Amino acid sequence: MTVLHADESAANAALDAAFSELERIESVMSLYRPESQISRLNREGVLETPDASLVEVLRFAAEVAEKSGGAFDVTVQPLWELKGVKPDAAMLALVDWRKVEVEETAIKLGSGMAITLNGIAQGFAADAAMRVMRAHGVEHALIDAGEFSARGNNAKNAPWRIGIQHPRERDAFAALAQLENRCLATSGDYETAFSDDFSRHHIFDPHTGESPGELASVSVLAPSAMAADALSTALFVLGAKRGNDFLRDYPGTDALLILKDGHRVATPGFPFAA
Repeated sequence: MTVLHADESAANAALDAAFSELERIESVMSLYRPESQISRLNREGVLETPDASLVEVLRFAAEVAEKSGGAFDVTVQPLWELKGVKPDAAMLALVDWRKVEVEETAIKLGSGMAITLNGIAQGFAADAAMRVMRAHGVEHALIDAGEFSARGNNAKNAPWRIGIQHPRERDAFAALAQLENRCLATSGDYETAFSDDFSRHHIFDPHTGESPGELASVSVLAPSAMAADALSTALFVLGAKRGNDFLRDYPGTDALLILKDGHRVATPGFPFAA
């Protein structure tokens, strides 16, 4: 996190509070903590009195799932065990966002199902940390919680700029983007690859259980980091043509799509920085 503020003590207080908020979200949404709420939900199939943030995330996830025709689906967690290998019918039957019941009093999963928020929780965390910053009077900040949230300007009084990872060159950027009070998320086949040719990786098409084969990375700018996070995953599954059509449902968004052959497709308003 980077904060620009006239009062250093106030800036430090904002940072401390933001990091505390990230810790709280981890305790709710991390798959890597056995006692997190999502881990308990996956083990037991039901979670009573869920945290309000978990309800918020799952409801937004359901909205994106519906609008994308199921391209975004938090119930793909069982497919991780297969590492990109095509699942059988029984395994694929466990993937269905419509079988997740979300109420403020309880969340319930279908039998044998499990969810992952790895395609949306980092964005939510960035948004939550920025809300804390704003509550502390911070007008200029950049937060990287796995996805980026920007507010105000950088030290040069210019919009925050972020380098987008090149999907095939580890130490290179594919592009620079100006955030201008928007948030940025990138989904790529290189993040967790299960094959040397990137044909099998951690992003799954919920309809087939296999990794989509057209794109190498998708970067989305949106008014919220949660939206950018979920939409980048949905676009990766949908592909360039259907993805750009789908993005029109979300005002204030832009995208940069890089195909596996290196060809780039960007929306007209994508804010490339020199």
